[in-house]
Amino acid sequence: MSGTSATPAPEPVTALHLGSGEPLLLLHDILLSPHCWERTATLLAARCEVFAPALGGHWGGPEFPGGRYSAATLADRVEAQLDDLGWRTCHIAGNALGGWVGFELARRGRARTLTAIAPAGGWKTPSATQLRAAAGIASMIPATEVLRKLGSSPVDNRFVRWGTAHLLTKNTGAVSRTDMSAVILAALHCSALPALTAAALRGPSLTNMSDLATPVRVILADSDRVLPATAHGRRFLRELPESADRIMLNRAGHVPMLEDPERIATLVAEHIYASRDHLRAV
Repeated sequence: MSGTSATPAPEPVTALHLGSGEPLLLLHDILLSPHCWERTATLLAARCEVFAPALGGHWGGPEFPGGRYSAATLADRVEAQLDDLGWRTCHIAGNALGGWVGFELARRGRARTLTAIAPAGGWKTPSATQLRAAAGIASMIPATEVLRKLGSSPVDNRFVRWGTAHLLTKNTGAVSRTDMSAVILAALHCSALPALTAAALRGPSLTNMSDLATPVRVILADSDRVLPATAHGRRFLRELPESADRIMLNRAGHVPMLEDPERIATLVAEHIYASRDHLRAV
């Protein structure tokens, strides 16, 4: 006997919507869900009206006809949600795939500011970096299939929880058991994974960012094991306008909201309010 009780399973969330003030859209990564933003969203809700939807094909999100999942089609759905909210523009913060979708929305004129955290899509098409990214995503397909066959046990398996936390964070001890349960459940309910893997292989990646008018803060993580900053951050550092903020987050992994929500909330809020006041955070 382990002596520990099973963690109550989190429920799927269509969207987090809380707070009041500046409109702020939060977008999660592939295989994740709005749960990963929960603690950061709560902090930001003191100053912002926060909306964090489940992306299409992800846990809590809508299924797309024919499985047509890509950064562009995910952005189409989010844009429709912004219309429903009456948000012509808003501040956007996105992690990895969510950052890629954020760039898509910025191109469409929907972003007042964009904070891109370990953003995906920065590879050239074709390139070795693109192939490595697609291979990394593809490796999750058999992994999630194996975990599905274990039923509910992956959520309560300490080795699965630790391995997942190790992949996504630097400080695994800072991630709560509830957060890890939500991460694992989201991974097991991501129908978009095969199509997004194919989309990463086919391209296209992000369009040229040098003329992007939206104030951008790109945040890379020094211990990112999913999209290592040395390879996947290079194009963002080189191509974004000189006015963009470029930050290397020390002692942080691919999904830093899980291990340090206070630091991420501060960086997002700082960018929002510095841009609003026509000041640049340094």
